[in-house]
Amino acid sequence: MNVARRRVLLVAIILFAAAALLAIELLSPAPASLPARPVAKRPPLLLLTSLPLLFSEQFSLAGGSPAVKRLDERYKLVPISVTDPKELAQGRLILMAHPLAQPPEDLVALDEWLRRGGRVLLLADPMLEWPSKRPLGDPLRPPPMFMDTGLLAHWGLTLNGPDARGPAKRKLGGFDVITVSPGSLAGACSITSDALVARCSIGRGKATIVADADFLNADALGDEARHNLDGVLGELARLER
Repeated sequence: MNVARRRVLLVAIILFAAAALLAIELLSPAPASLPARPVAKRPPLLLLTSLPLLFSEQFSLAGGSPAVKRLDERYKLVPISVTDPKELAQGRLILMAHPLAQPPEDLVALDEWLRRGGRVLLLADPMLEWPSKRPLGDPLRPPPMFMDTGLLAHWGLTLNGPDARGPAKRKLGGFDVITVSPGSLAGACSITSDALVARCSIGRGKATIVADADFLNADALGDEARHNLDGVLGELARLER
């Protein structure tokens, strides 16, 4: 067999393998939504966020967002404001949903907690599109991008901005989800094929990083986003293993 024929055969094999993987992904049934847990069996989930999840922007008493209500079905939510050792000692699993920048000493505490066996789900949005009535510069308005101060690089990752703005379908926790202007991740960790999710083993701990946070605003994204919150619950369940 000459060189040209070998190259043609190699290309054909690669294309066939890619088509087979795509067919498996398309034909695989979607996972079932995770059921609610009995109250007594809900583990603590630390929640650090700049998003209006626990309260609306007006701090009304109408209750938490749909995302918080779904999380409440499986976890005992423990809101925290910083990642210092005292706050992190309250649990083993933390959801950092587009958090504010943390002081250097608290980033060190987070990294040490993680390496001792902690679990982190970090939603790091490089272009947040979450609607807000608060003016730019208002300290209560979520930052327009993830305020990275070297944490991702320390974990061997790079967060890139979106290729295009607007809604985009991605995979999260085994579900099709709708993101908005999602970024992409690259680096030393295990990266999903759409570059939305990075899964890292760090010391004895695990960190999952998602390059979008707008997907949590599922009610505003239409029927196609009906599995968005299933996706985040799926990723949290994976970190519990």
